[in-house]
Amino acid sequence: MNPERIQHAAELVEQADLLVITAGAGMGVDSGLPDFRGNEGFWRAYPALARAGIEFQSMANPAWFRRDPALAWGFYGHRLALYRATQPHEGFALLRRWAAATELGAVVFTSNVDGQFQRAGFPEDLIWECHGSLMHLQCSRPCGEHIWPAERFAPEVDEASCRLLNEPPRCPHCDALARPNVLMFGDGDWVDTRESAQAEAVTPLLESARKPLVIELGAGTAVPSVRRFGHRMLQQHDARLLRINVREPEVPGSYDLGLAMGALAALRAIDERL
Repeated sequence: MNPERIQHAAELVEQADLLVITAGAGMGVDSGLPDFRGNEGFWRAYPALARAGIEFQSMANPAWFRRDPALAWGFYGHRLALYRATQPHEGFALLRRWAAATELGAVVFTSNVDGQFQRAGFPEDLIWECHGSLMHLQCSRPCGEHIWPAERFAPEVDEASCRLLNEPPRCPHCDALARPNVLMFGDGDWVDTRESAQAEAVTPLLESARKPLVIELGAGTAVPSVRRFGHRMLQQHDARLLRINVREPEVPGSYDLGLAMGALAALRAIDERL
C-alpha cells in the first residue's frame, strides 16, 4: 500500500461534490459472497454444476427456467437465500459516511443483483441496479411488465444437487413460472421497467454535479457494464475516477487513480486519511 496514493485518493473524495459509487462483483467478496470470476470460484460454490460441467454463463441463462425449472431455481434460490443472510461489510458504512459529508451526497450504480446497498442503508431512490435484482421477480413468459418483491418466496434448496425442493414462485397475473427480475446472458425476456425507473430517478442528480467522483469498486472487464458507465461519467460529466480493483486497477487518464487493493482494505485506508 502506497501512502501517497492513499492520500491522493482521500483528496479526490474531499474535492468531490457528488460521489458516484459504482460496484461490481468484487464489492461483495469482503462480505463473504462467492467470487464467480472464472469457473474455479463458481464451481467451488456449486459443486453439482461442476460435476455437470455447467459454467456460470451457461447457468445464468433464462432457458433453464423452461428446460429445468428446479435446477434454475435451485441456483437462483440458493443465491437469494445467501444474499438475504449476508451482512454488508464495513466498507458500505464508510461510503455512507463519506456521502453524508459530501455536498450532493452519493448515487450508486451497480451490476450486482444482491441488494446489499439497500441492506446497508443506502436510499432506494439513489440506487441504479443495471442488471436488476434477485430481490424482485417477474413472469418467465413474460405476460406483461409486472415486477414484484420476492420477499414471500422462501427457497428450499438441496445444495448437493442444486435443485429447488419446494414449489417455485408463480406469476400472480397468469400463474406461469416466475423468475428473478435479473438480466441474464442471452436474455430477451428481462423486464427492465424497474431498472429504467431507477435510471430516470438518479439522472438529474448526476447531471447537476460539478465535480463528481466515480468510486469504482471491484468491477472488472469481463462484464464491463459498470466500467462503461464510469467512463461515460468521465466523458460527459467531467468526472474523476478512483478505481479500486485487485486485478485490473489501470485507469484511462492522468487525473484518475487506480488502487490494486480489495474494496474493504482500500476504503479503510482512505477513511484513515479523511
